[in-house]
Order: sequence, then C-alpha cells, then structure tokens
Amino acid sequence: MSRLLRKPEHEQLSNGVVVVHDHTKEATPLEYVGFKVIDLSPGGTHEEELGKVECCIVALTGRIDVTDGTETFENIGARDSVFEQRPTDSVYVSNDRSFKVEAVTKARVALCYSPSDNQLPTKLIKAADNDVEHRGKDNNKRRVHNILPDYDDSANSLLVVEVFTESGNWSSYPPHKHDEDNLPEESFLEESYYHEMNPPQGFVFQRVYTDDRSLDETMTVENGHVVLVPKGYHPVGVPDGYTSYYLNVMAGPKRKWKFHNDPDHEWIVERD
Repeated sequence: MSRLLRKPEHEQLSNGVVVVHDHTKEATPLEYVGFKVIDLSPGGTHEEELGKVECCIVALTGRIDVTDGTETFENIGARDSVFEQRPTDSVYVSNDRSFKVEAVTKARVALCYSPSDNQLPTKLIKAADNDVEHRGKDNNKRRVHNILPDYDDSANSLLVVEVFTESGNWSSYPPHKHDEDNLPEESFLEESYYHEMNPPQGFVFQRVYTDDRSLDETMTVENGHVVLVPKGYHPVGVPDGYTSYYLNVMAGPKRKWKFHNDPDHEWIVERD
C-alpha cells in the first residue's frame, strides 16, 4: 500500500466520537501539516489542549458548538453534505490554547494543524466570509472555497481550502508543485487532501511525483481517503459520472502559496 494514501480508521471513543483519521500521532512524511477527521453523535464532545500548534476546525457537515474557554460559537455549520457546494463555518484556534467541540446534530469535523508559536486571536470564519473562486477552463474546471487563504492574516502557518471538481475534469492541474523555499518564484508547502465522492462509491486518481521520479505514486482514491503530499506534483483526475470534493491543508516555513507548473505540461496553461 502507498505510504501517501491513508484509509479511514473509524476508532470508536466513549464520548460520542469516532476518529475517522488521525495523522498527527503516527509517523507521516509531513513535518508541517497535521490532520484529523472526527464524527460526532448529537451531544458528543471532543476536547484538545494545543501546544505549539494552531488548529482550524472545519464543520464539514452538521452543526456544532465550539469554545476555546473564552469565546463560544454556537450552532455553526452550514450544510448536511459537502456536495451542497456551499461554504461552511470554521473556527481558528491559536497555539497554547484549548478547545472543545460539541455536536448539536450528527456532524463530521476536520481538524487541521500546523506548528505555531505566535499566539493569535481565536476567530470564527463564517461561511459568508469564504471567498469563492471558479478556476480553470475546458476539462480543468473547479470551484474553490477559500477558508484560510494566504492573503488572510488570521493564521501563522495554516492554509485551508475546499475544492469541488465536476465529472470528467482534472483538478490541481496542470500538475504543479510547491516544494522549494525559493520565494518569490516558489514556496515550500506540504499538503494533505481529504477526499469525498458523489455518489460515494466513486473514486478518483491522484498522482504524486517529482521531477527525478524519486517519488512517483499513482493512487486510486475512494470516498473518505486522505492523500499526504510531502513534495512533488499532485494532480487529481475525476472519472465520468462522479463529482469530487477535497479539503486541502497546506503549511510550511512561510505562509505563502506560490506554485510551479510541471514544465512538460506548461503548454496547457498557455494555449488560447
């Protein structure tokens, strides 16, 4: 099995929480990005003490209450399915704080982490505050919800974005990378992809590869899988009949998204 492809774990806890993914404790190829997905039954609670990491709490589906002990945000979340294709609510919590998530309804929550030592204010990122973009053309079209973009100074390291790609289209395409700390030409950002498909029996293909092919993996990614991208190009192909959703988490030594296209495929961008 690929070291980059992670399948759901579904670890049942005693407080109405199921851990679907936890890529923060076990060894991963990522240094700057940590990621969890949890399912909560109504009334279920999840609490954490953050050390030198910041966290973006994304209400993927359902409604939740979130508190850091000082501020409380009630009944947040904006959809029952990610494929409603509308933005959702999120909460940013800085390092050296704690937080508690409590489910108002059945909910799925993503927890996105990155190292941080500069404490910032806790912030509710409302669905209405997400910038929505439409990128690409032809068979390279996708809809983007910017939760924590690099032009927003609400976080120290984290960049968080949702992407919807329709049937028969390619995403994160033409193949691009951001694995060199060489600004202003390119930034170093690790990345994780949390994938869902509609209908859920669907799949996508994701390739992660470097110029020298020292890393070159092509994965069949199914509903609920996570792909970790420590470096390299990382395009996603969506088969006919299915819609793709993924939540991206990026982080690195500098909070700037500056990518470099694969020169072999640059012509795709330059065509009329």
